[in-house]
Amino acid sequence: MLETADRTVFTEDHEMFRNEVRKFFARELLPHLDKHEQEGIVGREFWLAAGKAGLLCPTVKPEFGGLGLDFRYNAVIGEELTYAGSAAGILLQSDIVAEYIELYGSEEQKHKYLPGMITGEVITAIAMTEPGTGSDLQSIQTTAKIDGGEYVINGSKTYITNGQNADLILVVARTDASAGAKGISILLVDADTPGFERGRNLDKVGQHSADTSELFFNDVRVPRSNCLGEEGKGFIYLMSQLPQERLSIAISAQAAAQRAFDEAVGYTKERKAFGQPVFEFQNTKFTLAGMKAELQIGWAHIDWALERHIRGALTTAEASAAKLWHTELQGRICDAALQLHGGAGYMNEYPIARFWRDARVTRIFGGTSEIMKEVISRSI
Repeated sequence: MLETADRTVFTEDHEMFRNEVRKFFARELLPHLDKHEQEGIVGREFWLAAGKAGLLCPTVKPEFGGLGLDFRYNAVIGEELTYAGSAAGILLQSDIVAEYIELYGSEEQKHKYLPGMITGEVITAIAMTEPGTGSDLQSIQTTAKIDGGEYVINGSKTYITNGQNADLILVVARTDASAGAKGISILLVDADTPGFERGRNLDKVGQHSADTSELFFNDVRVPRSNCLGEEGKGFIYLMSQLPQERLSIAISAQAAAQRAFDEAVGYTKERKAFGQPVFEFQNTKFTLAGMKAELQIGWAHIDWALERHIRGALTTAEASAAKLWHTELQGRICDAALQLHGGAGYMNEYPIARFWRDARVTRIFGGTSEIMKEVISRSI
């Protein structure tokens, strides 16, 4: 269990909420973790249960069915979900997609989609990455050409979280081929729109419970009213929401690192070698001590970043630094924790194997570590 009593960023209300989140996950998530991993998807029954419990999109305003809470409640859910060992895509919906629709959507779009996103009846995805384009969003090839009162979308996307489950896809497409970044827009595509097809549920190294897919758009027609915000402002919208997206990833990375450390402590205190617990060897204690020191620093930094974000002060460079540092920390901690398990760590029956596998992608998605350094360098 995460120790949160001495953290200063949360109030008593947040801690009461955390207790409810833990109870919910103990009942609705933990018994099904292995099933989710084996099937490569988190079933809709979990989404609906999460919606009923108030765990989806808690920051959305009450007028759209939300609770109108601050982002710290999202952080509580993210920490507990990741510490539990799940890669369920609810954080994408709550921390990223809901923010786009509430900030940039028309009143009609908000009333059409947000209530269902809050109840879990509408599952969302955001389609940015393409087979030939990763972090360089200005190079996307998917097009949306105007034909009368409609956009006609053609192209393909890959590595899309919630791709198999999604009822609504936010598609990043080029609406003006000659305008560079100013020619990029975000279009709302319902999954039952003719011409939209899902590809395979991708076979990943880790995060097996997250459905991650290829998506195809073949003359997909949507009304021009399905443009999110203003046409040509998509790139600006994407850049404007980077602090929250990258902070969300950093929070999850820190929680995963903490769980990996806790698993290593538990295992080394129980496992005996040469007549004593593995924990008693100096190398083990020193390794764990170094990990604990880094985690202490990490939690202090997460709380600092959270506090700045809820004040609206967290910059893109600061959020990128958080994403860089915490995901790299996650990689180091998970690897060291697996090593302390010895051969057992390489067995999938031990939780550390899952945390080690799942850690690798966090240094890639949401912007690679190399891109984070590039963003940070621009602020120097």
